Amino acid sequence: MKLNFELVPESCWYSNLRSILSPAQWDVVRKEAYARAGGSCMICGAKTSRLEAHERWEYDEENKVQKLSDVVAVCRACHEVIHIGRTQLMGNEERAAAHFIKVNGCTYAEYRKALGEANSAHIRRNKISEWSLDLTYLKKFT
Repeated sequence: MKLNFELVPESCWYSNLRSILSPAQWDVVRKEAYARAGGSCMICGAKTSRLEAHERWEYDEENKVQKLSDVVAVCRACHEVIHIGRTQLMGNEERAAAHFIKVNGCTYAEYRKALGEANSAHIRRNKISEWSLDLTYLKKFT
């Protein structure tokens, strides 16, 4: 799937790059992603004048490491899908489901299956109470 859900373990909530970096440092990181995107969403390809920076994380459950793998520029619709939990709380799941289905060229049943798999991974990762943070990705900005 081109577009997926990225459910962050609850113990990692609110520990994003904007809370770790200074505003000036975050600007450098996000603007680099916007430049790579060239005015289009890096997931669905939609042209947009308003891109949002999204942090991509990988989880090594065995070693309990949350690793920053990329910062990408995405459109609002893709960002709503990625953060489906928040989107559901805001009452916008139907819109996000339609976008997921369109971008991935899949059925509603495949949407539900992918959501179930993401939720299973989320539940499993929530059993880890403390994650080590790997920000090696940021070395390219120094």
